[in-house]
Amino acid sequence: MYKQNLKELTTKQIEKIILDESLPLYRSKQIVQWIYKKFVDSINDITEWSKSLRERFSEKYYIGRINLFDKRISIDGTIKFLWELEDGEKIESVLISDKDRLTLCVSSQVGCMLKCKFCLTGKIGLKRNLKAWEIVDQYIQVSKIIQKENRKITNIVFMGMGEPLLNFENVVEALWRLKDLILFSPSRITLSTAGIIPAIKELPYKAPAIKLAISLNATDNKTRSYLMPINKKYPLHELIKTLRDYPLKPRHRITFEYILIKGINCSEKDAYRLSELLKGIPSKINLIPFNPWEGCEFERPEDNEILNFQEILAARGYSVFIRKSKGTDILAACGQLKALYP
Repeated sequence: MYKQNLKELTTKQIEKIILDESLPLYRSKQIVQWIYKKFVDSINDITEWSKSLRERFSEKYYIGRINLFDKRISIDGTIKFLWELEDGEKIESVLISDKDRLTLCVSSQVGCMLKCKFCLTGKIGLKRNLKAWEIVDQYIQVSKIIQKENRKITNIVFMGMGEPLLNFENVVEALWRLKDLILFSPSRITLSTAGIIPAIKELPYKAPAIKLAISLNATDNKTRSYLMPINKKYPLHELIKTLRDYPLKPRHRITFEYILIKGINCSEKDAYRLSELLKGIPSKINLIPFNPWEGCEFERPEDNEILNFQEILAARGYSVFIRKSKGTDILAACGQLKALYP
């Protein structure tokens, strides 16, 4: 007999099935509370319901979950989780500890279609979009694991497998669930995109007020199209114009992520061009030295090149940081995520 996964349903849909079952409406709030605040995985765990009600409800409904398939811990404490989905597909999430911050990097797609040359995930290709509940469940399942150690996720970044804005509806629904059901502050959520212009224009009017990050990585169309084929569809100058018009909240900035690749995009000319390109946009720049993997064609720049690039931008008034790569020994760093299992 077919059973409905309660996590696939919105709160309105849960209310409807409660009414269809001739139950009082407050039962829908109880379901939401037990799923999104108490993180239960079974209707039998809703202990404020009678045994007969739980048994009756379990005949038609269940509480889905993504299942932990593998967990790897880096020498720097970064944890990479490999999840198996209900259809057998696999995704990865990464938990990054940094002083008083505990950041969860979540995936939004199984694989990715963008084929950015510096990204290992793109070599998988796109298998499918994640559903809203599968995105949120990465937070729920990791929270369940770490709460035994009295640890709590402080930040969420949509920087895992996939391009979030090519799974727009599910990602937006996941953001609202994080805000309204889990009560996670949108100001502590960052969504990173390769620059899907129509979705960037729509995002501020459809989603909670999260932070926006742009994977930029080049200062001219030729280089960016070489590294990121999506640039041919959404060229650099159109992307920058869209970001100039982006409605930011007071004191909010757009984060620009710039992967530094030896001999490709880390010259002094690139640094000067980047400072001109972003002029007038409230911004923060994260410089990410390339994280190599076995068989890749690119190399990490020398430390002096990285520092010189940073100094040029800082001298022109930009807030610019060199992001320390974490989890490289377990392929958990930026651009390295890939389900290593069939």
